[in-house]
This record gives sequence, structure tokens and C-alpha cells, in this order.
Amino acid sequence: MEMINYLLALLSIGFGILGWLAPAYTMDVVDLSDGGSTMGRSEVRAASGALFVGVGVGALILGTPAAYMMIGFAWGGGAVGRATSLILDGTTKKKWVFFAVEAAVFVVAVWNNI
Repeated sequence: MEMINYLLALLSIGFGILGWLAPAYTMDVVDLSDGGSTMGRSEVRAASGALFVGVGVGALILGTPAAYMMIGFAWGGGAVGRATSLILDGTTKKKWVFFAVEAAVFVVAVWNNI
């Protein structure tokens, strides 16, 4: 169970690093465009990047079940947002894949730390 927690933290850190340090790549993957003010890149660096790095690093530092469960809650929040988009904005294969990953991380992180 501890190995799963480490892997989830590293997954969060890894995806977070992409958003934080490669926002143009991340924006391309999720079909976003910058409106010219750099605010789009800033948002990706913060909300899709460094936030997840912080969650993963924080869980590793604290090392408690609650800290690792918070990784799940963060990804679960993403899954709720993605589900909302699937319902209100329409479906695509990519959205379903992202939703499945987010929901899986949520379930595994929470279940593993109850």
C-alpha cells in the first residue's frame, strides 16, 4: 500500500511538472490557446502544474494516509469538473480518457488510505 501512495504522489508530481514547466505542450494536449496576455500559460502553470507538484511533494513530506488521500481528493475534483464538462459541453474520447484517469486516481488514493 505504501508503494501505491508513492506512485500516486510521483504521478501527480510528474503531470504537474509538465503543466508547470511545459505549459505550451500541456495547452496543446488539452486543446487550449493563449489569448495573447500570457494569463493562459500562467493558469496552466499554476492550476494544472505547480498545484499538483505541491500536492504530491506535500504528501511525500507528510507521509500520512490523510496526505495521500488528499492526492485523491485533488484528482477527484478534476474528475468532477471533467464529468460536468462531459454532461454540459459534450463528449469526446479524450475527455473520457482524462475522466477515467482522474476518477481512477481518486478511487485508488482514497481506498488505499481509508
